[in-house]
Amino acid sequence: MSTGYFEFWARTRVHCAVGATVRLPALLVSLGAKRVLLLSDKGLEKIGLVEQVAYVLRDAAAGNQLQLAGIFTDILPDAGSNSVNAATRYAREIGADAIVALGGGSAMDVAKAVKFALAHDLVDICDVLAAGMRMEVTGQPMGIAHISIPTTAGTGSEMTNGAVVFNDNTGVKAVLQAPYLESDIALLDAQLTLGLPTAITADTGMDALTHAVEALVNATSNPFTDGLALSAVDRILGALPIAVQDGHNLQARQDMLQAASMACLALANALSAAPVHNCSHALGALYHIPHGRANGVLLPVVMEELIEFYLPYASQLAKAFSIPDGEPEATVRKVISRIRHLQQQIGMPADFAQFRIPTSDMERIVKAVASDPLALLYPIPPQKIAAIASRLIGTY
Repeated sequence: MSTGYFEFWARTRVHCAVGATVRLPALLVSLGAKRVLLLSDKGLEKIGLVEQVAYVLRDAAAGNQLQLAGIFTDILPDAGSNSVNAATRYAREIGADAIVALGGGSAMDVAKAVKFALAHDLVDICDVLAAGMRMEVTGQPMGIAHISIPTTAGTGSEMTNGAVVFNDNTGVKAVLQAPYLESDIALLDAQLTLGLPTAITADTGMDALTHAVEALVNATSNPFTDGLALSAVDRILGALPIAVQDGHNLQARQDMLQAASMACLALANALSAAPVHNCSHALGALYHIPHGRANGVLLPVVMEELIEFYLPYASQLAKAFSIPDGEPEATVRKVISRIRHLQQQIGMPADFAQFRIPTSDMERIVKAVASDPLALLYPIPPQKIAAIASRLIGTY
């Protein structure tokens, strides 16, 4: 019989407001930062967001309390180990004692891995990722001030003590989790998400929804994670269609940022079986499918093919999606229909046809899903993996 024991880890302070980025220098000073490394990507550099945040930091440097020591933007979408190692070398060269991560999940996960590498004197992050999963249950503060500023509303990585890093040596997305890996502060400023393209808004929103669902349908869920996940689903269902249709609706953008943070915090504290993420990590690594798109397309298909997994959680799902609770299978199928309706509302494709995955790759796909680190938490039978993939990859 279960004792009911659980642990809930939530250390990140949240500052949430339109225009809150102006508070960044003061927040860094409050953490004792002196020399700041700004980590981002080329896309955000191109559209001017990196310079916008850099300007705020440079302006504050006039008082000599804080210095923008360097900017690193060579981060690829998959948060690869090569990017982590290069950023770590650069951080050491400039003597950074603080990191500001600006961007989506890739920038934030690279920042976490860099912080871990600096704190543990690592030259190559792959040294701790060889097994595909590194999960530490005890640890100490890493001595590096750390603020995350998400520019997408999906990953929620700004709140959690886990990171997904693509191991460029093995071609596997590895999981790194440790106490104090999360940001000291998450700065949620919807103004920085206004330029997000419609497709990315949709993809990242479905990523957040997947996080919330997988936090709910989980043997390790608890009242804290349930509360966050339920609130996240409610906000996503209301705000995501608006954010997609009207990209300049600040309220919808702010609601999505909050939902993404809550959903990922819930999942990080109820990390167990995660069949959608198991499939999306493997397919994303093989075919470079953006993570949010992979989760969003897979979610209803995985729920249908593995419906027996979801039946014990039918009542929770009904509550989340405001569907009358009834016979478990009928209830879960109504939830799946609601998710498909949301996909249609936001223009989410129902398959991966655009990635032209050949049907001859089926054996490769089954092997990748079965060997992904998350398969250890809930192994999907090979025939079910093939059934899921065959519905999604097209006829190439």
